[in-house]
Amino acid sequence: MIQFTVLTLFPEMFAPLQESILKRAQEAGLVKIKFVNFRDYATSKHKNVDDVPYGGGAGMLLKPEPIFAAVRDLPEPGARRRVILLSPQGAVFNQKKAEALSEQEELVFICGHYEGFDERIRELADEELSIGDYVLTGGELAAMVMIDAVARLIPGVLGEDTSAQEDSHSISLLEYPQYTRPADFEGRQVPEVLLSGHHAMIKRWQRKESLRRTFLRRPDLIKAVIFAAEDYLILEELVLEHEEIAAWQALWQHLCPPPKRRRK
Repeated sequence: MIQFTVLTLFPEMFAPLQESILKRAQEAGLVKIKFVNFRDYATSKHKNVDDVPYGGGAGMLLKPEPIFAAVRDLPEPGARRRVILLSPQGAVFNQKKAEALSEQEELVFICGHYEGFDERIRELADEELSIGDYVLTGGELAAMVMIDAVARLIPGVLGEDTSAQEDSHSISLLEYPQYTRPADFEGRQVPEVLLSGHHAMIKRWQRKESLRRTFLRRPDLIKAVIFAAEDYLILEELVLEHEEIAAWQALWQHLCPPPKRRRK
């Protein structure tokens, strides 16, 4: 079981987490999601959580007092709690990070808002994360993305634990194409091999299409792939099928350099 604790000014934004797979995961006790509105920790008459920045500048900054108070009021942390500050300056979140975070017992997300936050709030976080090189109006959407990505890795959440292992990016490859009934939709045929019932041939086709799709769409991921011995024959086929793509040739030469000539 993993607990997600979200410090936010807008708990109502997280309604999508009460639907579908995540709803069932919470009902089954596999995932717990708790929201803390740090406005409740503001001490001013009007419950202000932001103020103008020293030195001038556009917009308002989140004040440190309410967020520090909210974090300090959390139950005593277990051995595996990680506090994450959601910020466009943070490291970009990816599948590897999701896998690492899924090993924690609790993840605490601090959602920024307005123009930014007082620099001292950074002291509360174990790390800063971003979901991309762009700026959102707040950290709530980023928190939802990370919660979804991490929760689906918890055993039992997806029903079949192999589902998460075969996802795109889990093994540094994009997932192969998939099909369902009907076998013929308006003349668009499901590949014959998938109808053959020959499991070894199907697995080979899936591996080949995964390699093909990754190189054509995300060649930057190829460098992290761990190639199996049988992949070299598949790669040779792909090079022949994509001769017009010089990068395939470069990849092949890198993976299978010609043997060195012996000196006479």
